[in-house]
Amino acid sequence: MEFFHAPDFDWMSKAKYFATLSGCLLLIGLIAAIYHGGLHYGIDFEGGTQVMVRFASAPPIGQIRKALDAAGLKNNEVTSSSDISNANSRNDVMIRVGQNGKGEVESEDAENAAKQTVLTALEKNFGTPTSNKPDFNAAAVPDIADYLTKRDPLMLQTAAGDRYTQLAQALTGARDRDHGGIVTNFDQLSGIGGANAAVIAALKDGYSLNNFSVLNAQVVGPTVGAQLRRQAILATLYALAGMLIYVAFRFEWIYGTAAVIAVFHDVLITLGFFCLFYSHFEISLTVIAALLTLVGYSMNDTIVIFDRVRENLRLMRREPMPVIINRSINQTLSRTILTSGLTFLTVFLLFIFGGQVLRSFSFAMVIGVVVGTYSSFGIAAPIVVIWTKWRGHGATVPVASSADKRAEKRLATARR
Repeated sequence: MEFFHAPDFDWMSKAKYFATLSGCLLLIGLIAAIYHGGLHYGIDFEGGTQVMVRFASAPPIGQIRKALDAAGLKNNEVTSSSDISNANSRNDVMIRVGQNGKGEVESEDAENAAKQTVLTALEKNFGTPTSNKPDFNAAAVPDIADYLTKRDPLMLQTAAGDRYTQLAQALTGARDRDHGGIVTNFDQLSGIGGANAAVIAALKDGYSLNNFSVLNAQVVGPTVGAQLRRQAILATLYALAGMLIYVAFRFEWIYGTAAVIAVFHDVLITLGFFCLFYSHFEISLTVIAALLTLVGYSMNDTIVIFDRVRENLRLMRREPMPVIINRSINQTLSRTILTSGLTFLTVFLLFIFGGQVLRSFSFAMVIGVVVGTYSSFGIAAPIVVIWTKWRGHGATVPVASSADKRAEKRLATARR
């Protein structure tokens, strides 16, 4: 499939514009990083306590902050975490807590204490006044089943355990599926799994209904967070080093160097966008996975162009390197638009509809796919041209692989 018929764009004459664009993006990212004091690390790397809470109505962000401050959790961050793809999440709130001014937790025991303090503060300020009863919205299937078995509102007597377990599963399923994890009135459960008036009355008598539900709570120690951050950096650097070695062996060292510089450029610009939108996206393990994916994606696109350059060098030996590079990029242009366009469409839809959990991951992929595609012809290719002109004053450079060189050497020996 071809979008262009015999395109003849002079890409290399625009190299200075590509360099200017990259320089501006890198500078903006650097300024944003300095302004915000670095990247916004998630709980995976920073260490601390993170609690996702869903409220029955619009969450009182200010009151939540005051409640946490009153509980002694001065270093807290409360943000709305709604997701347009999930109507139930419109009242979700993300609560992040650290133990000191830098957002780091001193020990795992302190983290667990912070987690319990958060839950206690929420219960005290936003829970049901009849706190002597357990919260149905937080109750698990076994607890509800045991309670109903003891009360036996259906008067089953024998074999009541299995029946009430099934009923508890139906009730919690309706709670989580139909009501987003928050039931505001027990009558909403009438008829679910055969829940009659007696069952509803028993639930009202034994459980309360809080105005919020804790969806998940995560605790990461400072030592683990620092270790994960270090390993993430090493993983990215190892990936870049491996790509350099591969491309240098497959072509020549200048091509490997140019490809790795382009990929490094992609990673820096993507991180720069994370600094620019500091309050909206954080660096987590899923973002590191996205960056490593982008390393391979951008490198693959660059290798496709370099491979076509190698083929054209054998057919256009007398042509200068900029002409060969332009021809190679134009010949692979339809392929680039097709693959990059489909990839971008996929990750963009993931960004829009993928939910809050995948928001940072998909954001990194959206930025990375665009920058990675552009860097293949806007950064990597011009580097090769610049080096070629500096070394040979415009002469072409053979892009033979190590296997090709060995074959040529054997052929020359046989001729002698």
